[in-house]
Amino acid sequence: MKTVSLIIIFALGITLHASAQKVVRVVPHYPRTHVAVGVGLGYGYGFGPYYPWYSPWYAYPPGYYYGSRPTKLDLEIQDIQNDYKDKIWSARHDESLSRKERRQKVHELKHERDNDILQAKKDYYKR
Repeated sequence: MKTVSLIIIFALGITLHASAQKVVRVVPHYPRTHVAVGVGLGYGYGFGPYYPWYSPWYAYPPGYYYGSRPTKLDLEIQDIQNDYKDKIWSARHDESLSRKERRQKVHELKHERDNDILQAKKDYYKR
């Protein structure tokens, strides 16, 4: 008799505990279809003022994906920049010069680099 009463009390306690919980109502969601109407300017797909960049058939502008070859000017400028990058690094790490002299040397090298690049551009377009 004691066990039956304990089970009934335990079941009653669980029932009361469960009924004291907060009730959450679920609001039904009814999906709706939205229709949008637009007016075009007469440009078809792949044509228009932004053709190569916003075309549905091309992910990238022409020549980007397939790797267009650099011009001789691009290669020459890259060589000049690489040469001066090495010279500037050497000047910055030269311990025989004072700090002020190193800064002056780096400034001169950057100025020379810019002049050499301008001269290379002039020579390229003069041809």
